[in-house]
Amino acid sequence: MHLKNSKIIVIKIGSSLLVNKDREIRKKWLSSFAEDIKKLKTNNKKIIIVSSGAIALGCKKMNYKRMNLKLDKSQAIASVGQIELMNLFSQTFSKFKLNISQILLTLEDTEERRRSINAKRTFENLFELDYIPIVNENDTIATSEIKYGDNDRLASRVAQITNADTLILLSDVDGLFTKNPKLYKDAKLIKKVNDFDKDIKNINIKGITEFGKGGMNTKIEAAKICNLAGCNMIIASGLYLNPIDQIEKKNNCTLFVSKITKLQARKKWIISSVSPKGELMIDEGAKRALLNGKSLLAAGIKKVSGKFNKGDHIKIMDIKRNEFARGLSSFSSEEIIKIAGCHSGEIEKILGYISKSEVVHKDDMVKI
Repeated sequence: MHLKNSKIIVIKIGSSLLVNKDREIRKKWLSSFAEDIKKLKTNNKKIIIVSSGAIALGCKKMNYKRMNLKLDKSQAIASVGQIELMNLFSQTFSKFKLNISQILLTLEDTEERRRSINAKRTFENLFELDYIPIVNENDTIATSEIKYGDNDRLASRVAQITNADTLILLSDVDGLFTKNPKLYKDAKLIKKVNDFDKDIKNINIKGITEFGKGGMNTKIEAAKICNLAGCNMIIASGLYLNPIDQIEKKNNCTLFVSKITKLQARKKWIISSVSPKGELMIDEGAKRALLNGKSLLAAGIKKVSGKFNKGDHIKIMDIKRNEFARGLSSFSSEEIIKIAGCHSGEIEKILGYISKSEVVHKDDMVKI
């Protein structure tokens, strides 16, 4: 399986994998999952886990039935369940010497550019600290208008903003079938999807919705988001012990292959901004550094034009005012005016707080 070539892997697990129908926690399964994660980490993979289960564990703790819960009640129960969920992961993962952190996201955190960059930086810093981010939707404050709706969609957005190579959706079936495998014995597993229009054109997706909160529809939507982000996606069964190991050994799953590279996807996203909010004029030394694949530092900035915020789309001009790059600013225009021409080590003293040293990170820049 191509996980060997994946540097960043996002794995989504549903609440049914953590808690069974009798509302018992599947501790043996979670322990085997942690064992898989340890193996991936040993092979220098960066892992993000998107986990459902806060409301299910909250209901278990408070002895509530999940059926017909009103939104405000489910938000309160999610608040209780989040602690239970993280305790469960912490107790299990610590046995394998795995460090975990928690990230709660709302829809705007990935849909709004500035906030998605902030989230991306948090993930990067956690990787540097050797921590595994465990992500969930912030059900305690999310309303029906601002919800992802399901964790398949959330996981695909997380994969997108973190530039992940592969998203694995652990389901209760082996993958995408030609028909609903729970109803039809002649249903065949589709091992690989290279082209959405051709490979799944004749499948009645709506008829395959028995499993998971959103069914197969939401998984296909997640695959489309990943495809545009240059990220491969796998739908596989999480019902087995050591589910990731099962994928690697048996390859009994559906792989959605992205034809777009991550760099192409990111460039399209950055370059597609209709109206850059400002301009930075830089010196020849900074221009050479950028042409050699480096990030833009404050020392090379000569002039700031326009008013913009952190995360806004800006033009980068050379000393002759020729535009040669575009990017997403890590600082506001007001901040850059203060630090322009200064060395990175001086930024904290000038601004009065710790920040990134790159004004425009190389990953957030496209040379024209």
